[in-house]
Amino acid sequence: MDNRQIIRRAYQIAEDQDSEGWIAAFTEDGTFTDESVGVTYRGRDLAFPLENFARAFPDMHRELFTLYAAGDIVVVQLALQGTHKGPLSVGGGTLDPTGRRMDAPCCDVFELEDGKIKRFDCYPSGTVILAQLGVLGALDAAVRASH
Repeated sequence: MDNRQIIRRAYQIAEDQDSEGWIAAFTEDGTFTDESVGVTYRGRDLAFPLENFARAFPDMHRELFTLYAAGDIVVVQLALQGTHKGPLSVGGGTLDPTGRRMDAPCCDVFELEDGKIKRFDCYPSGTVILAQLGVLGALDAAVRASH
């Protein structure tokens, strides 16, 4: 398999919500950083973001647009799509289901080593996600109040 195929397989594992397969796709010291919140996951915690989004968006889909490969680096332009039907862990709390759909842009950067993911940096558009879920109202009120 070439590096693009390895990453496509990893996305399929995520689509299948296969936590064990997801963890196995990483090197022993592999990392997954959610750049929208600045949190890095390692070891068994690699499954947390996958499980969190699967719980919150049972119909979660990652629409892949373009994959760019250069050596052991693969960059993916995609959209995160799903309906918010379950609790979503965010920061220090939980966002209750809104019933709204998200279709948010994202860019993922992978570094591979021996056919496994050594580093995964995920750049989801958190503000777009929160806006589409209808939870940026407090921010809107704060911005208007400051004028």
